[in-house]
Amino acid sequence: MMLASTALAGGVELQPKAGDPLVGLSKQEVALFWAGRLDYATPFAVESGLGPVMNKSNCQSCHSNPVGGWGSIAVTRFGIDNKGEFSPLEELGGSLLQSLSISDSCREIIPLEATVTAARMTNSSMAYGMIEAIPDASIAVNADPTDANGDGVSGRVHWVLPLESSPATPLRAGRFGWKAQIATVLSFSADATRNEMGITNALIPTESAPNGSAALLAACDAVADPEDVPDASGMTFIERVTRFQRYLAQPPQTPSSGMSGEVVFNAIGCNKCHVAQWTTANLLSLEPALRNKTIRPYSDFLLHDMGLLADGVQDGDANEQEFRTPTLWNLRTRDPMLHNGLASGGEFADRVTTAINAHGPFGEGAGAAAAFAELSVTQRNQLIAFLDSLGREEYDLDGNRLIDAVDLSAMAACRLTGASSPDSNCAIGDINRDGVVNTIDMNGFLLAAVRDGVDITGDCDGDGIVDFVEIFNGAPDADLNGIPDNCAPACPADLNGDQVVNAADLATLMNNWGTPAADLNGDATTSAADLSILLSSWGNCG
Repeated sequence: MMLASTALAGGVELQPKAGDPLVGLSKQEVALFWAGRLDYATPFAVESGLGPVMNKSNCQSCHSNPVGGWGSIAVTRFGIDNKGEFSPLEELGGSLLQSLSISDSCREIIPLEATVTAARMTNSSMAYGMIEAIPDASIAVNADPTDANGDGVSGRVHWVLPLESSPATPLRAGRFGWKAQIATVLSFSADATRNEMGITNALIPTESAPNGSAALLAACDAVADPEDVPDASGMTFIERVTRFQRYLAQPPQTPSSGMSGEVVFNAIGCNKCHVAQWTTANLLSLEPALRNKTIRPYSDFLLHDMGLLADGVQDGDANEQEFRTPTLWNLRTRDPMLHNGLASGGEFADRVTTAINAHGPFGEGAGAAAAFAELSVTQRNQLIAFLDSLGREEYDLDGNRLIDAVDLSAMAACRLTGASSPDSNCAIGDINRDGVVNTIDMNGFLLAAVRDGVDITGDCDGDGIVDFVEIFNGAPDADLNGIPDNCAPACPADLNGDQVVNAADLATLMNNWGTPAADLNGDATTSAADLSILLSSWGNCG
C-alpha cells in the first residue's frame, strides 16, 4: 500500500522500500513508473517476437529481488582463450549463451570450440536513474589506473559509447553491468531486451542467430524486425521499462549513519572501491527527483583486477581479469552474492564472510581480504552488522522485511531503555536519530505499518487510543497479536481472531479440551460449558 505522505513532524520521512518509486516524482512520472513496472513483469509471446533464442521471456524473471533488483538467475558466457587473449566466438553465437529457445531445433549449445565458460548472476544497480545521473567526471576522478598512490588499488573507467548516441558523441563512463560495459539506462534496456529475450528494437534491430547460424535464424524467426514497436502513445517497450528502472528509488539504509561497522569497513580498505556517497548532477535536463541528490550506493563504478575472482571473459575494453565494483545498497537481501554465486545460502554473515574472503589472496581486493582476516570477533560482528543495514527498512527490528506486532513489541522495549546508539538494535526504530525511541518514532512506525498493509485502526477498549499505541506505551501483548492482553475481546469465542466464529474455532476448542487454553467462561478448563458458549456465538462477530 502506498501512502500519500510518509513525512513525520519535523520534516523526517520514511525511506522508500527497495523497489519503490523515487520520492519527488511528478504524477506523470509515477504513472510511467508503474506502467513500466507492469511491462517489466509481463512475458513476451512468440507471436510478438520472443526469441528465437533467449534466456527468459520477461525482465522480472531475472531481476526479482525486488522487481528491478538482484536475482538468483545465472547466465553463461563462453569464448576461447587464444594465447592469453579472449575471443568471444561471435561467429558461433558468443559470448552470451541464450539457454532457451522457441523450439528445440533453434536451441543454442556451448560450442565445442569454447575453452572458457563463466557464470554470471543477475546484476543490478537499483535506482538506475540516480546512477546514470552521476557525472562522468566524478567517476573519473577516483580512477588510478597505474596505482600512482601505491595503495594496491588501481581502478579505471570503462569508457563506452551509449547505444543511443552517434559515433561522434563523447564516450561515457560505463556504470552498469558486471564489466561496466553500459553507461545509460536506455542502453541497458535495449541490450537486455534483445540479448536476454530476443526482442529486437530501435537500438539493436538485428536478431541474435542461434549459435551464429543464419540458416537457423531464417528458419526459426518469423516476426519482422524490429519487434519492439511504438504503442498507441508512441512509446516502445524499451522506453517504458527504462522509465521504470530510471525512477526506482535508492534502497533504504537503517541506521543511515554512525555505525561502528562502517568505521571498520573503511579501516580495512573496503571503501577504496566501495565508495559510499555520491551526488547526482545538478542539471536542468534531469528530472527534479534525480537532480542534485545524495545517494549511497557503495561503489566507485570502476574496473578492478579481481585476481582469482576473474572470469576470463573480455567485454569491450574490460579485460578478462576485471570487474566493476558492484553496488552494496540492498546487500542484506542478496542471495547469492558475487558474480558466480559463490557466496550463497546460509546466514547473511556466512555469505558476507565468503564474499570478502574470495577477494584474496591476489588482485586489488586482496589487501581488504587480508585485513578482514585479522579482525577481532567484535570488529567482524560490527562490520557484518553494518553491511546488514544496507537494505534494512526502518522499524524492521526483527529483520524479516515486514513491519508488524513483533517489531511493535521491540519498539515498546526500546522506549523504556532510553538512549539508543547507532549500533543498538533500537536505532532501527529511531527514525529521527535523536538517540531515543519516543512518540515521534512511533508515529513513523504507524506509517511504516500501514505501508506494509497492516491494519492499525484497532481500538479494543474503545478509548480512542489505537491498540498499537497502547502497546507502545506499556500495555502487555505477550501473544504478539497487536491487541493488548488486558483488553477483553469483543468476541471471546473467536479463538483465532479472524472476526468470525466457525469451524476453525470449534476445532481449536476441541483440540484444547480439558486445558485452560480455550476457556471461555473463566473456570480454567475447556469443557461443555465453553462449547455451549462457542455454539451460541456462531457466525460473524459484532
